[in-house]
Amino acid sequence: MISALHYTGLALDRAGPRRANAAWIDGLRAGPDAQVIPLWRDQCLLAAAEPVILTGSQAMGELDNVVFLGISADIPVFACDLSALDQQAALRLSGADDAADVRAIVGAISTQQAGMFAYARGLLHWQRRQQFCGCCGGRCEPRDGGHVRACQDCDVLHFPRIEPAIIVLVEHPDDPRRCLLGRHAGALPGRFSTLAGFVEIGESLEDAVCREVAEEAGVVVGEVSYQGSQAWPFPAGLMVGFRALAVAAEIRVDGAELTEARWFTAEEVSARIADESASPPYRVDSIGRALIEDWLSGIK
Repeated sequence: MISALHYTGLALDRAGPRRANAAWIDGLRAGPDAQVIPLWRDQCLLAAAEPVILTGSQAMGELDNVVFLGISADIPVFACDLSALDQQAALRLSGADDAADVRAIVGAISTQQAGMFAYARGLLHWQRRQQFCGCCGGRCEPRDGGHVRACQDCDVLHFPRIEPAIIVLVEHPDDPRRCLLGRHAGALPGRFSTLAGFVEIGESLEDAVCREVAEEAGVVVGEVSYQGSQAWPFPAGLMVGFRALAVAAEIRVDGAELTEARWFTAEEVSARIADESASPPYRVDSIGRALIEDWLSGIK
């Protein structure tokens, strides 16, 4: 099974059973050791290229739109959305000098930091988008430290949505060992990567693997095996990784999602990864990287 992925394994007590206690949340927020991660329009705020984390009850008292993330090493951690401000005002309030997506700085921060900032990003993004009730149109208010929004008119409770997607490394049915990589519409020239797609209503994860591979590449797969999952809150994804064994080698790309697909040997994939002038077959922080590297290493 895949391990040590970005945005997963966060060492944090989310304190789910206690989040509904508003007095408890307020007490944590008022404490001198409270920390808050400020974000602006889904971006981390940086000072001297380092992510800004504000500390202390004084800083917390100046901020609105605050959500509770959890407790890390006995320290309560919150996040704050400064999106209502223009960029310069957000930089001044947080003491930052720049803003960047967490995925752009993931190589310069720890995996724990990346996980925390991604978690904060996903929750704040949902808060910003769930201002009104989808049932009656009434205005919603935050509850449970920001993990629930309640309609003020019809009392319906809204929870952060999760959008599951599969990502799959498809293996050729015959020797030599080969895997299927596709070039997605809009991808950089020459960039091939694993296939992926959202799970639809009424299908299992395995069903989604079979459907996506058939729809995009025209390849029929048989055996499907789970490899691992990765939080991908950009804005609300959950990537579920699989390997699948093709029944036949024929490829017929759809021309919409994929413009090209090919079978690659392990040597060809390794050469692409080693070639600094070529586009790598994965994002450095993606579960797609783990799927490919495990296949190259012969890990089942």
